[in-house]
Amino acid sequence: MLARRTSRRLITASVTAAVLALGGCTGSDDDTKAAPETGPSVIAPGKPGEAAETLSASDAAKQRSDDDTPNSADFDYARMMIEHHTQAIEMTELAPKQASSTPVKRLAERIAASQGPEVETMEAWLKNHGGDKKSGKGTGHHHDVMPGMATEAQLKTLRAAKGKAFDELFLKLMITHHNGAITMATDVLSQGNNIQIGEMADDVIAQQTSEISRMREM
Repeated sequence: MLARRTSRRLITASVTAAVLALGGCTGSDDDTKAAPETGPSVIAPGKPGEAAETLSASDAAKQRSDDDTPNSADFDYARMMIEHHTQAIEMTELAPKQASSTPVKRLAERIAASQGPEVETMEAWLKNHGGDKKSGKGTGHHHDVMPGMATEAQLKTLRAAKGKAFDELFLKLMITHHNGAITMATDVLSQGNNIQIGEMADDVIAQQTSEISRMREM
């Protein structure tokens, strides 16, 4: 299972790079040059006070432990992604009556259909690991640090929009929202320790990468 998880993370790194290119995000030349030219690499966080390392797949596998006990990054990801997904679902609920484009309406349905069960899975994960008792869900405590979240002003404008204006704003906000979710998922893949959280993050990256591509074509 350890080897499979490492492989999944390497695939994720490649997918994420493609998404950042789609989103117009740029990194430094140094970041690109730091990766080994002979194959995929993994960024391993260093110990307190130490810099992160770029490791080959085999070296990363050797360094990882079989113990997948959740750490703070895993818990934070689950709590924040529940709130992140919840906002996306709330945005999709406006589409049936306010969107004019059938593809936009269908996209909203797909987003709600996939993210609703993901929220339930993360809530169950938190409960199973005792994290639900410490959850900040509903408090908005993490709102400002979650990338891609729409502001209340943006949501107000979206709620008032109709027709083509709604379609355009919905796609703009949802692309930003998806990119934020991918950033969060990428972060937990490098900082977290739990296998199930890692698998959920992989799914978020793969699915939302595909949806971003569709939205950019609309």
